[in-house]
Amino acid sequence: MMLIDSHCHLESFVRANMLDEVLGRAAAASVVSMICVGTEPEDWDLYRELVTSHPGRLHYTVGLHPCNVGDGWRDALAGISGWFAGGVAPVALGEIGLDYFHLPREAGALEFVKSRQLEAFREQLGLAARLGVPVVIHSRDAFGDCVREIDASGVDWGRVVFHCFGKGAGGAGELNRRGGRASFTGNLTYPKAENVREAMLAQGVERLMLETDSPYLSPQAVRGQRNEPAYLRYVAEAAASLLGLPLEELAARTVENTRQFFSL
Repeated sequence: MMLIDSHCHLESFVRANMLDEVLGRAAAASVVSMICVGTEPEDWDLYRELVTSHPGRLHYTVGLHPCNVGDGWRDALAGISGWFAGGVAPVALGEIGLDYFHLPREAGALEFVKSRQLEAFREQLGLAARLGVPVVIHSRDAFGDCVREIDASGVDWGRVVFHCFGKGAGGAGELNRRGGRASFTGNLTYPKAENVREAMLAQGVERLMLETDSPYLSPQAVRGQRNEPAYLRYVAEAAASLLGLPLEELAARTVENTRQFFSL
């Protein structure tokens, strides 16, 4: 059996000098490949270095996370297209999107941050459309706005994934109708996360991808610990049980879906 972690953040393990042991535990848990998802220029550089050192096992994306759209965001985005021009290229643009959960409370500051997020999101969607690359979407309390912006952007919905999805069966239906997809993480296993399980069932296995979003969102069995790619097996086991599939079949389907989406 093999698994691919379609969305993780390994920079904290690198800084803690834990990467080798984390990758060793991932291999022991049959996680054969990981997508290191970029959120700002500092981790873009780090992940390209990691991918160069671990070819075939690690892949990476570049994108400006909505919570990282600071004063220098235009400079950060100005060079993104060059990352896709050759060499050890990213496999997608992301994670990008809108985050209304972490907004400031003051009305003036709130509107300023929202408008800047939106501008950066639109610019990155336009770039993804021109480059014809997959897009990894971060959407928190902003699903409707994210969908509208993607609809208007010219991005191929078949190349869009909403990561860590939790918008229920209705949200999954919106993605299904457009040809987009969702990926699911450790919160699939949380007792109160019925909306996440409903969303996964509504999507089905045809475009299903699994992720850890490590070091965040540890599955219920290891909740309270720092999440890591090895724990993807807990997500896979929960998905297989919900879909009524043998674990080996679920794993094979999600691996193929992930390889197809990211052209691995």
